[in-house]
Amino acid sequence: MIRVALRMLVGDIGKFAGLVAGIAFASFLSCFAAAYFAGFMTRSFALVAEQPGDVWVMDRATASPDQFANLSASARDRVRSVAGVADANVLALGTADARFPDGRLQPIDVIGLDDATLAGAPRVGDAAGGPLLRAADAAIVDPGGSDAAKLMTHDRAGTGPARPLRAGDEMLIADHRVVVAGIAHGLPRFPPRPLLYMSWSNAARVLPIERLRTSFVIVRAAPRIDHRALATAIERRTGFAAYTRDDVEAATVRWFLATSEDVGDIATMLTIAVAIGFGFTAVMLYIFTAEHLRQYAMLTALGASPATLRHMVFAQAGTAGLLGTGIGIGLCTIGGLVATSVGLPYRMMWWAVAGCALLNALACLGAALLSMRPVLRLEPARVFAP
Repeated sequence: MIRVALRMLVGDIGKFAGLVAGIAFASFLSCFAAAYFAGFMTRSFALVAEQPGDVWVMDRATASPDQFANLSASARDRVRSVAGVADANVLALGTADARFPDGRLQPIDVIGLDDATLAGAPRVGDAAGGPLLRAADAAIVDPGGSDAAKLMTHDRAGTGPARPLRAGDEMLIADHRVVVAGIAHGLPRFPPRPLLYMSWSNAARVLPIERLRTSFVIVRAAPRIDHRALATAIERRTGFAAYTRDDVEAATVRWFLATSEDVGDIATMLTIAVAIGFGFTAVMLYIFTAEHLRQYAMLTALGASPATLRHMVFAQAGTAGLLGTGIGIGLCTIGGLVATSVGLPYRMMWWAVAGCALLNALACLGAALLSMRPVLRLEPARVFAP
């Protein structure tokens, strides 16, 4: 009888294709929305991902790289004294207003890298960015995923068309001259904002004056040293908070989930997409079964038991759901390639695929259970009804 159920399913090619297409659309919508959301969350810890290091040391009040309290000037030396630390680099973060050559002001995030190593400097084209930052007043500009218009300027006279910033341009930050040494295109940020990479000393000159200037100490562990154990040792020895790279990334995502209004808007859109998609799936399956009540009535008249009818409905829902889910996830993969090629945030996670498959299974199961009620209550005489 399962074969009969599948022949009923594919008997009307138009309706079968519409059913599978509807499930595929719901799968694509929910899976793509989840991958899009994951892409945004991945961008939230881009600073952590691009900085080389195994353990991040910070003030205990620090919640994320976007909300931090600075450390004392002796923090790096205290961290270096801990057994198992191979090297420690300082990192300074802040926000300043940059005056472009045409006089326009643009808020920009300043990232001050360790003077000795310049670890974490972005690449400029195919060249390393570190050597460029050793020049006096040098800085590397990165769009950080923001609109290109934020890094546009005019000639000094303010005439002519707008053009992107380029190497050799000068800007003023806190009345200090800054020379653009290159344009980088590193990991985009969430929220998007322009970035300015400088040496720690240059960053300290242009950022607002503070008694404490070091935001983080980034530690490289010695060989064969467990990173989590090293973080615990640093906390015990220095009194600072210390976390592995993975822990900082996870904490940053949790912080954004708890505090960012943008994340709430994205989560609402994701919920609506899932609800619409799988509500559509359930309705399509219910309508398909309702349109075949005559066939089920005939099978009942021929002696088919209620258990057999249940198995037939489940087989139809499962087959349509499996095909639709597979096609939807495949389309989502193709859509992800297009999205990443144009710079949109997209990251396919295992839980997005698993969640899509689970929700599809629940939608198909719910539709099958709803559809089963009229099937089981059918009277065999229905087959002779006009």
